[in-house]
Amino acid sequence: MKISDYELLIQLAEIGTVRGTAKAILISQPAVSQRLKYIEQYFDEKIFIRTAKRLQLTPSGEMILEHAREVVKREMEIKNKLAASSNEVRGTLSIACSTVISQRYLPKILAKFTKKFPKVTIDLVTGTSGDIKEDYINYHVAIVRGEKIKDLECLLLFEDPLYIFDTEPIMKDEVKKRPLISFKSDDSLEEVIKHWLANQNKIEPIQRISVDQIETCKQFMKQGLGMAVLPQSVSESLFEKYHYIPLEIDGEKISRKTWLCYQPECKQLPQVNNFINLMLEETFI
Repeated sequence: MKISDYELLIQLAEIGTVRGTAKAILISQPAVSQRLKYIEQYFDEKIFIRTAKRLQLTPSGEMILEHAREVVKREMEIKNKLAASSNEVRGTLSIACSTVISQRYLPKILAKFTKKFPKVTIDLVTGTSGDIKEDYINYHVAIVRGEKIKDLECLLLFEDPLYIFDTEPIMKDEVKKRPLISFKSDDSLEEVIKHWLANQNKIEPIQRISVDQIETCKQFMKQGLGMAVLPQSVSESLFEKYHYIPLEIDGEKISRKTWLCYQPECKQLPQVNNFINLMLEETFI
């Protein structure tokens, strides 16, 4: 058994479907099914049963999953100890990052980091800030939007002003009644938008259109399907082509905060400390 096999079991248990796991780890569904078959043959036990909604662990599967988590944890611990004892920066750097930041900023930052520290292995997981906040304990560093993670050391990276965009004009002397397009995020963004809508008299959404990704939200707005609340960091190309107003309450702009969060003890690891320092040097907006 390889470490990657144990990691696959953990992913399957957490995500709950072969399809979702294949998408998350960027391999085909048949490849995931084949590896699961091999693991079950290795232990000579059925680990999961398939239901209409998700994979369910068998009693034997629960014991095997517990073993898998322990193996992965011990592997990470020894890698961290070796990295901390070496003068050369190496080991694994595990990052959980908001999708917006991973698409917009992280590639450039990681390119700098890996060029400077080529022996560090990057383990990156992306997703919504809400999902990351529920699973942050498994990573050295978490980069999230909205509210910071209370149990961790958190540093403010930047504030990202919010704007509402539309293909149709936003008039000063009349109430705009249009569909409002929203993308999947954490609850704090939804609350911010609701609070702003309740404290203004220019815009009245007539229906909600929900999509999974911020880029899909932008494309729907561009096609005239409705209005969209978007952060400045992903809207640079929109200001000249579309109508917009900033989200403000009593003259103060509403912004979305981005936090760099980590467990204080992890900062003792050279790869983590160097990544944190690099993030703090970066100019975002």
